[in-house]
Amino acid sequence: MDNDRIISVLNGLIEISRDGAEGFRTCAQDVDDPALKRYFQNRAESCIYAVSELSSEVRRYGGDPDTAGSATGTLHRAWVDLKTALTSQDNLAVLEECERGEAAAVMAYENALREELTGDLRALLEKQCDGAKRNHDRVRQLRDAARHSNSTGLS
Repeated sequence: MDNDRIISVLNGLIEISRDGAEGFRTCAQDVDDPALKRYFQNRAESCIYAVSELSSEVRRYGGDPDTAGSATGTLHRAWVDLKTALTSQDNLAVLEECERGEAAAVMAYENALREELTGDLRALLEKQCDGAKRNHDRVRQLRDAARHSNSTGLS
């Protein structure tokens, strides 16, 4: 794969990682549970670190790192805010939207890993993909627990 293609793939991942950071920050603002708030803040920092790693790789391949998230990410965050405002199940609504965003991140990383990559770059993307999968799985667990608690009146 040529450098331009690598830079394009990496910038796509930077975009989705920035969206993830902003999405987690939005989720942290929209939940009332202190433990969830801390979790989302921690995940936002993790996404920012991923952006930093990816940006270094873009520069290494002679490109300029993407500096903004996507329009889709902005719309997703607005949807999280709107859905939260319209429902009495704040934490559940936020977790449902967060899970959707993390599923998109996992898919983006899996698509990137289908590309022809150098060994060190592949290792980095696999590590970050594993992190996105862990985020997705944990958010799904939290979402399922919130659904259970809402259905049993324990919220």
